[in-house]
Amino acid sequence: MEYTKLGRSDVEVSRICIGCMGFGTPVPGGHQWTLDYESTKEIIRYALENGINFFDTAMVYSGGTSEEFIGRAFRELTTRDKVRIATKYSPRRPDQLEQISGKDWIRQCLDNSLQRLGTDYVDLYIMHSWDYNTPVEESLEALNEAVKAGKVRAIGVSNCYAWQLAQANALAEKNGWAPFVSIQGHYNLIAREEEREMAPFCYANDIAMTPYSALAAGRLSRKPGETTKRLEMDAFARFKYDSTAEADGRIIERVAEVAEKRGVSMTEVSLAWLLSKVTAPVVGATKPHHIDGAVGAVELKLTPEEIAYLEELYIPHALAGVMAQNRPTGPVNNIWK
Repeated sequence: MEYTKLGRSDVEVSRICIGCMGFGTPVPGGHQWTLDYESTKEIIRYALENGINFFDTAMVYSGGTSEEFIGRAFRELTTRDKVRIATKYSPRRPDQLEQISGKDWIRQCLDNSLQRLGTDYVDLYIMHSWDYNTPVEESLEALNEAVKAGKVRAIGVSNCYAWQLAQANALAEKNGWAPFVSIQGHYNLIAREEEREMAPFCYANDIAMTPYSALAAGRLSRKPGETTKRLEMDAFARFKYDSTAEADGRIIERVAEVAEKRGVSMTEVSLAWLLSKVTAPVVGATKPHHIDGAVGAVELKLTPEEIAYLEELYIPHALAGVMAQNRPTGPVNNIWK
């Protein structure tokens, strides 16, 4: 396993991050393919044995039981200093705006996550999607207070535009606050819109990219037509990918071709491509072979010709997922003081 720093922070992480959305007790309206505690523990054990120390969860995953499961597993399997925990808070809903301030909401969410995780601090605390209902200065000040209190080592953001990240970090620098050191966006071989603005900005400013959906919910790990329980049940993933399935399928066929020539799995090829672009992709793992493929990808170095071959057929995609649902539709100056 290789290790690196998260941007300009002192948080050292493995080049593979295990996404923990697949852990926890299923909740109504949530993912139904999640693992129970004992199965979660075995996956985490196997990841640790393979040198992975970076795990990403969120307060909303399986109603908070994802955090509970991984926190319990770490206590039973290792020591706190051996793992790097990232978790995420969700912005207030419209009906909560009059009930609690933005700063108090962040404090409350963090304390609740720490309690579920059974730890005094998290290594990376992430705004799960851009908060259009809270002035960014208010959010940054609350996050900075968490860093100063020792509850958070570094902060990140997920699902935002490059201009938002740029302005937020400019405000952080102006006020002497902790900046966002990482961005968790939607980025993989069949969803490359992050390359337009976000990736160049991150490269220029040493901001870590830790993208989710690294394998496009499994689409980049198997040939077109092959299916899994998740592919059949994950309506949100279908929302993100079904409209471009035909164009994406041609790229997936090239992944299979390169994998066959190299004698490796499609997972390894897809993640090796992404690893050539980012700090540490977030990879979901509910079976040991998912971890095997991710670890193997770190060792696989694609040639420039292979990378160009994989990229050649990409066509522009409309924003999908959270970025399509949560975007500014008019003037947003009200959130900038």
